[in-house]
Amino acid sequence: MSRQFTPKVVTANDLLEGDVIYLTADDRWTRAHHEAELIEDEAHAQLRLLFAAAQSDRVVGACLADARPGPNGPEPVHFREVFRARGPSNYPHGKQEVAHV
Repeated sequence: MSRQFTPKVVTANDLLEGDVIYLTADDRWTRAHHEAELIEDEAHAQLRLLFAAAQSDRVVGACLADARPGPNGPEPVHFREVFRARGPSNYPHGKQEVAHV
């Protein structure tokens, strides 16, 4: 019996700034998790991951992260991704200064 595919987003770290970023459906990188492309097909997820990994001049550590549909776009599923989406935790700056995830 095959397992059901869990929806994903493509995430990575910005090569120059180190911020967590997400791949959008129109091939942009965004720092906002809810703007990421929610991928619901396993084959498409693998293609998007290959696309992201090929951008070694822009990103590092591209990977797929579990997500679920939300009212404003994809939402992280696991605590680690919730933490990554909120930004650095040592003091309010970056994403934490602008808005809460």
